[in-house]
Amino acid sequence: MSFFHCPLGPIGRSGIQEQRDQWERKRSRTARELVETEQQYCQQLELVTTFFVKILNAKGTLKQDIREGIFSSIEAIHSVNRSLLVHLENGYIGKGFDQFCAHLHYYSTYVDNIYNASKVLGIQLRKNKAFRRFKKLQEARPEFNSSNLEDLLQLPIKRIDQYKHFLQDITANTSPNDPEFEQLSNVVAAVSTVSQRIQDNARRHENHLQLCRVQKLLKGQKTKVLAAGRWYIREGWLKMVPPKGAEAKPKMFFLFSDILLQAKPCSSLHPTSGDKFSGQYAYPLQDCAVEKVFGHTRSQGGLLSLTFPKTKLLLMSNNQEDLNDWYQSLSTAVGNLQSKQTVIYQRDELRRRPLCSTTDVTNMASRKRNVDIGETSERAPQPGVEQECSAPKRMKQCGAPQQRHEEMSTSSCVIL
Repeated sequence: MSFFHCPLGPIGRSGIQEQRDQWERKRSRTARELVETEQQYCQQLELVTTFFVKILNAKGTLKQDIREGIFSSIEAIHSVNRSLLVHLENGYIGKGFDQFCAHLHYYSTYVDNIYNASKVLGIQLRKNKAFRRFKKLQEARPEFNSSNLEDLLQLPIKRIDQYKHFLQDITANTSPNDPEFEQLSNVVAAVSTVSQRIQDNARRHENHLQLCRVQKLLKGQKTKVLAAGRWYIREGWLKMVPPKGAEAKPKMFFLFSDILLQAKPCSSLHPTSGDKFSGQYAYPLQDCAVEKVFGHTRSQGGLLSLTFPKTKLLLMSNNQEDLNDWYQSLSTAVGNLQSKQTVIYQRDELRRRPLCSTTDVTNMASRKRNVDIGETSERAPQPGVEQECSAPKRMKQCGAPQQRHEEMSTSSCVIL
């Protein structure tokens, strides 16, 4: 059987041309919308730089560090986007964004400071009467069109996400043979990186707020929830089944990425802590084993078994869905911890070096022979034996106490 290349007829060519025309229409429509929104965006940035940043610099109402804490790199962003707008209005999308990406670090700086900016602005509005009055007068100008400073400061964050979607649509409707295609593809990757940075910062900020909320729920300062690298996962009531068959008592549990915190409610008669909890135990999840004892079917509730090196917990819930969520959350947290531990061990093995080199052992043996010159040659130290014996002894002396301390700190629960 042989195949022959059949040239496309008028119908085939018209179908391909129609598809190309459709791509071009979509691209033009998206490009036009990009230019219109960029014009509006630059006007809004100019409101901030003209009526706030420059006037505040001239009047000295705020100190320089406070001004930088609120406005960060917004002046540089405004300058970069004015240049971008000129290219977009002339139809040079790829070239314009290619130059824009060289200045994306201004956006990265702004993104990293946005939550601090909101905090500093709030403090100044509460404590600085002159700035509060100045802000109110500026926002009353007709140019602001009822916009306030808080909303305008969020614009660069929102704009990055808009750029991402605009550029993805334009790239998708650009032919790979187009000279701008490679430029646009690189720009999409660069802008997506900053967009991901915004999302990561938002997650970290939300996690910090959750940790602060849980810390305020706990009575006193003995139980420390705020810790570097700790992530809040969930919280809720679970019944704790005692080992000797007594009545199961409800306890409040807070699950984090590295510990499970058990707490009990404070007395409702307490004048200041009636709505708080008292921390009882903190169980490290690193060496925990999670098992669903029963609750595999659609029955009412179930029982979870948490096994630690020195204790065991039986947690019960009458809600099947809630029990499944707890089981999934606990299993995921334990699995993530153990996988990180495995990676750390592998890196330590790769980085481990001998405690003594052959040259060091030879020098040690020579010094010892000089000191013991009166002894017979039969008792002289042998370099091979010295290397075999000294290294394990050093490891035992230096490593054993630390190992015992780490085992005690990570394996057993902490009584709060």
